[in-house]
Amino acid sequence: MDVDWREHQRWLGFDGRAVNAIDVGQGPAVLLIHGLAGSWQNWLENVCALSRSHRVIAVDLPGFGYSPMPREKISMTLYANCMDALCDQLDIERAAVVGNSMGGFVGADMAIAHPERVSRLVLVAAAVLWNEQRRARPMATLANVVQAASALAATRWRKAATRPLPRALSLAQVVRHPTRIPAPLAIEQLRHVGSAEGFAASLEALYSYRLRDRLTEIDCPTLVVWGTHDQLVPVRHGRTMAELIPGARLEVFEQTGHVPMLERPARFNAVIEEFLAG
Repeated sequence: MDVDWREHQRWLGFDGRAVNAIDVGQGPAVLLIHGLAGSWQNWLENVCALSRSHRVIAVDLPGFGYSPMPREKISMTLYANCMDALCDQLDIERAAVVGNSMGGFVGADMAIAHPERVSRLVLVAAAVLWNEQRRARPMATLANVVQAASALAATRWRKAATRPLPRALSLAQVVRHPTRIPAPLAIEQLRHVGSAEGFAASLEALYSYRLRDRLTEIDCPTLVVWGTHDQLVPVRHGRTMAELIPGARLEVFEQTGHVPMLERPARFNAVIEEFLAG
């Protein structure tokens, strides 16, 4: 489906800075929150499908995509407060929140800190328990080194996106079968990766904030979606979260990596639509 996204682009404000958002459709609101190094384009396979029956808002978190860095230090709480503030600006009283990876962490924090705002919660390979892994601290440290060479990294990512083999290799840690992702879609996923200003600060924020003990406070209907071959956040984390969140339901996708919404869009959209319908 060809869409001129400029017609649906909204520039909102938070902390004195602009926040880029895509606003499509009518009906009950669905807020889509991307993961670390991502952008709103992570939801390209889902926005149109969900907008047939919902108003869909896909955002670039501050420091990612087209949204500049916030004035305050990045934290998961800052991002949760940002999403709450954007809902106010968009006249959205309540929304179903769908978050992938870091976006799932933000969504979970939002459901705890702003429960009146979140009608339903979908956690897609959510990085809520990622900071408990042994490799978390070294990765957070390494991110600062990578960020220092951001201009060079951005150039390399752009070159990788335009060539089949480098493109597949670039997606291999995230996607189970990277060659199955159509080239135009893959290029959109890699567009902002190397130039994400908020990458290192967000990774540090992920590592520094523990949310496990508060997951029992989530009281809205919750769906946990995971891939069996997620190399970044293992599926056992999804099972643990489904046990900790009262009444949560777990949906596991076979032969799927860290981004089920891109790897299995037809099934993902069907599962989400069914869950949103209650």
